Amino acid sequence: MPRMTAARAAVEILRREGITHLFGLPGAAINPFYSAVRAQGELQHVLARHVEGASHMAEGYTRAEPGNIGVCVGTSGPAGTDMITGLYSASADSIPILCITGQAPVAKLHKEDFQAVDIAEIAKPLAKWAVTVMEPAQVPGTFQKAFKLMREGRPGPVLIDLPLDVQLAEIDFDPDLYTPLPIATPRASVAQAKSVLKMLAASERPLIVAGGGIINADASDLLVEFAELTGVPVVPTLMGWGSIPDDHRLMAGMVGLQTSHRYGNETLLASDLVIGIGNRWANRHTGSVATYTKDRKFVHIDIEPTQIGRVFAPDLGIVSDARAALEVLLQVARQQAPLADRSEWTAACHDRKKTLHRRTDFDNVPVKPQRVYQEMNNAFGPETRYVSTIGLSQIQAAQMLHVYRPRHWINAGQAGPLGWTGPAALGVAVADPDATVVGLSGDYDFQFLIEELAVGAQFNIPYIHVVVNNAYLGLIRQAQRNLDMDYCVQLAFDNINTPELAGYGVDHVKVAEGLGCKALRVFEPDDILPALDDAKKLLVEHQVPVVVEVILERITNVSMGTEIDNVVEFEELDEIKHPVPTASGPRNSAGRD
Repeated sequence: MPRMTAARAAVEILRREGITHLFGLPGAAINPFYSAVRAQGELQHVLARHVEGASHMAEGYTRAEPGNIGVCVGTSGPAGTDMITGLYSASADSIPILCITGQAPVAKLHKEDFQAVDIAEIAKPLAKWAVTVMEPAQVPGTFQKAFKLMREGRPGPVLIDLPLDVQLAEIDFDPDLYTPLPIATPRASVAQAKSVLKMLAASERPLIVAGGGIINADASDLLVEFAELTGVPVVPTLMGWGSIPDDHRLMAGMVGLQTSHRYGNETLLASDLVIGIGNRWANRHTGSVATYTKDRKFVHIDIEPTQIGRVFAPDLGIVSDARAALEVLLQVARQQAPLADRSEWTAACHDRKKTLHRRTDFDNVPVKPQRVYQEMNNAFGPETRYVSTIGLSQIQAAQMLHVYRPRHWINAGQAGPLGWTGPAALGVAVADPDATVVGLSGDYDFQFLIEELAVGAQFNIPYIHVVVNNAYLGLIRQAQRNLDMDYCVQLAFDNINTPELAGYGVDHVKVAEGLGCKALRVFEPDDILPALDDAKKLLVEHQVPVVVEVILERITNVSMGTEIDNVVEFEELDEIKHPVPTASGPRNSAGRD
């Protein structure tokens, strides 16, 4: 049996589990692992500037392609605590990432050794599994179990903590004999599928709510096939956006208090049956349960048994992987064809989609943010991968951008950590180097972890980062309206080095250029599209991140509310002569109009 260090065994297992990239920072307590990575020679490493940034890069990498698992590596102590936000974000959105930390030697644990913190205990509430490996011979089994846990059931992150002496110890291990553990996948039964089809036959105005589980299960093709076969319109959640193209005739719009379409909310309120697949009934999607569930029945299909009934009790709950459920639903639906004619209901949904829009064609100076998303739609095609996380920028983008493919809207849905966008976009660009990746941030999100731009410059990871700058914590300011205050949310100041910013504070262009990137600034609405076109050219020429900053009006109140039947619209909607559609795509193809 070959002998090698436990660290080398861990690296060999990573390669046999399909890992090709690592995101992280070396340090004394993890250096034996890095030595093994260097000696093995196959893994590519992206050196982050902050370990939290590395964890979000790993998230972006996972979210970009089916089967990917991003790996974040750091040393002991603060490196592990820096990963906690990434673990939270990944856990909340069912994203598998592997966090590997160094640790003080086993004999030094609980003796307050330098940078020795019980990271496994800290991480346990936010990970599917968090463990400090105390015996070198347990390293192979620990990594094998970690990959099984990350992939099985509801996906999620794992943290493995490796003491220094454990990494260095030699063990008997033959990489050629290593085999990943099998993954158990719960499947809906034929009887359950027949019950769903029976409820569907009894309804007049059914809807499918497509959640992030559709994306995770790589089941978007089956979702569209099932919707077309049954004639049932689809409402994607924010995490499921892209599972059906925005311009598909059965895409009925997003529902919610914030990231929603007017026509999506109206259609949900008009429905009598909702089939949720791979979704969690998040509160910003439902609003109050009483309003959301009134006068309609519900089916809930989810891979996690305890997710069924967590928010409200459905009329029928089914524990199943989304792809497996859709396979059985399609099988039963084909057997029962011909199915009910849904043309009248789908026509009503489509009529709402054609008429209930929000205005984007503003020509105000300073720029109104709606115009930015209009020009982004004009500048970027259906293959563009958008990355965003939180704030008015993310909310309004979800109301107004177009998405046509699964994994082309990549968003930290539940956690919403500021600073996530930039490093996550880098992770997406590493996973799909041929894609046009576009990050979208407000100025405050951009300033968190802004140093990670240097990673893109150093490793030639190009993406475009659109920064909509109002020098405000805009979402918090809008929430403070209910308390009649505007307190500690203004970022504006007179920058003595950049007077042309006229009080908008941080010079993002200079910062981005100082970090090795290209940057453009826009003040006029008619200059947005040319700047985005220039950014695409700079991206190709220099192979570094390109920042496009748009100076916005200071205060914008974005459409949102406390109930899906009471979303407040702050712009006039009834006198728009030529609004640009905000979710009906420009393309025509089979099955779409």
